[in-house]
Amino acid sequence: MLKRFLSLWFPYLITDRQLIRQPALREMPFVFAAPQRGKMIIKASSIPAVSLGIRPGMAAADARALQPDLLVLPDKPGLEEKLLQGLAEWCLRYTPVVALNLPDGLILEISGCPHLWGGEEPYLESITSTLKSKGYHARAAIADTIGCAWGMARYGKSTIIAPANQRQALLALPPVALRLDAQTLDRMDKLGFSRIGQFIDIPTPTLRRRFGEATLIRLGQALGTAHESLEPIIPQEPYVERLPCMEPILTANGIKIALAELLKTICLRLSKEKKGMRKGIFRGHRMDGKIEEISIGTNMPSYNPEHLFRLFSLKIPTIEPDLGIELFEMEALLVEKISETQESFWHSTGNDVTALAELLDKMAGKMGQHTIHRYLPQEQHWPEHSIKVTQSLEDRPSSEWKTDRVRPLHLLTAPEPIEVMVPLPDYPPLNFRYRGETLKIVKADGPERIEQEWWLQSGPPRDYYTVEDESGKRYWLFRLGLYEKGDPEWFLHGFFA
Repeated sequence: MLKRFLSLWFPYLITDRQLIRQPALREMPFVFAAPQRGKMIIKASSIPAVSLGIRPGMAAADARALQPDLLVLPDKPGLEEKLLQGLAEWCLRYTPVVALNLPDGLILEISGCPHLWGGEEPYLESITSTLKSKGYHARAAIADTIGCAWGMARYGKSTIIAPANQRQALLALPPVALRLDAQTLDRMDKLGFSRIGQFIDIPTPTLRRRFGEATLIRLGQALGTAHESLEPIIPQEPYVERLPCMEPILTANGIKIALAELLKTICLRLSKEKKGMRKGIFRGHRMDGKIEEISIGTNMPSYNPEHLFRLFSLKIPTIEPDLGIELFEMEALLVEKISETQESFWHSTGNDVTALAELLDKMAGKMGQHTIHRYLPQEQHWPEHSIKVTQSLEDRPSSEWKTDRVRPLHLLTAPEPIEVMVPLPDYPPLNFRYRGETLKIVKADGPERIEQEWWLQSGPPRDYYTVEDESGKRYWLFRLGLYEKGDPEWFLHGFFA
């Protein structure tokens, strides 16, 4: 059967993902940048930033010269591959063969699939329109070869190339559409080759001598005369175990027996793969069609059936079997690799992290998972960004907690605006109004100036004051901006013990 390939290109992969998470940035120019040879280099630009001439490869300082209000976000290494992996797994609904095409695309072998959607055109439309509805800009093309589909998706005007017509389609494309290296492209540019059609018929020995063997391979792959293989992703088989019942189960004891059996089976598989459950769901399918379910979460990955059974058993009384349960199901929604038990926790020694994790799991089972949190320091200046939430006891801090400055016991997630009375600029306020209550300040200390990192700076600095009211309660306030540059705003950011 004739093979057909679809190339998907995501020109704004990273910035699209950021907009999905923060829609408020849609009209704002922003970029992702990472340090490189002593400079912050842009790795990805949003559509508004590109319209201003700010593109990947530029220095962030040069981009700020073009657009002073440019928002610069720190780049996360490996994010592209993680996003493409998720998109590739989503594409498995369209074809069983999907491969990553780093750093910004996917390759789908679609042989024998489009007819299920009514043909290649509706098939292509279904993929691109669905991705657009999810927030991703995507361009796609279908052809007989991976190389031709790749080039057409990025540089061509047609989206579907008829079978055996790839040669004609390639003629008008630029040489970069053949996936050539920068040195070869520079040599072609100096010789005046702006289209593939200008050199496609040059004798093979001449092309090899001028541009190397790699050029011939890429040209052959695009034309279909040279083989190109794919490395398709292997979808993770879901961690699900099912237990049908000979007769409907009506008792709590019967539910416990089913739970223990399913945990034994799924934990055996997890232990063989050296993985553990972090989040699990136990379901009971009732005779009337309704589903009863309970879920648990753990602080560390675990394949200990006894420990997991104790967590689930705390919630068994909430299951209502009604006319009876005919099918039980156990699913490990979140699974992580198991590492060797460490004998230290944070800076302490002699502690068993596994025992601590199991204790926290028991507490969470009784009081709720939302009552237990763990935080790690993060290298950022803004106080609300200087800590990060972590769900795993295996995570270790990348830096030390800063203890050289007094900080409030309760830091608000986001600073809250307040009204203040200030006698003179650069002085602490005499009083402030917070949530309808006016508080008189009798003691104050400060200011302490905190600014953002220079590559993220897009606003005025903060001047923090520690203040105390008449009743002895202490607060952490800050002034955003300077009086000589307008009317600054005041905020409450935390409470001291």
